[in-house]
Amino acid sequence: MSGTVLFTGTATAIGGRNGHSQTSDGSVSVDLAMPHNGVLDPGKTTPEHLFATGYAACFGSAVEAVGRMKKLDVTGAAVTVAVSLVKGDDGFSLAAKLSLKAPALSPAEVQEVLDAAHQMCPYSKATRGNIPVELSVG
Repeated sequence: MSGTVLFTGTATAIGGRNGHSQTSDGSVSVDLAMPHNGVLDPGKTTPEHLFATGYAACFGSAVEAVGRMKKLDVTGAAVTVAVSLVKGDDGFSLAAKLSLKAPALSPAEVQEVLDAAHQMCPYSKATRGNIPVELSVG
């Protein structure tokens, strides 16, 4: 869908515990690592902010869980979740891109963890079929 990008949020999770997102113009910001979720203006915080930061925290936790189950070293792993809200001629669309970097793992192991975490994460399960999700190593 082509159209106007209304929101882009990138949330990063290290150890599955924090995330950050902001509007395209940088006017509103949400950070899970801050008290009260770091909402600068609760009246302006959108569901997309919460989706981006929540997805990052959820996916980061899933990466940790997969690492433990598969006995893989996910130390230093970083998850990035990029979320875009676009308004086009036929309405609105939301898409997410999940990216994983894990310095201690081979590219094949990173892909294995990425795929398994995507299957495990409740956010991914909830969005299947509704929101396009792209998986990316590194």
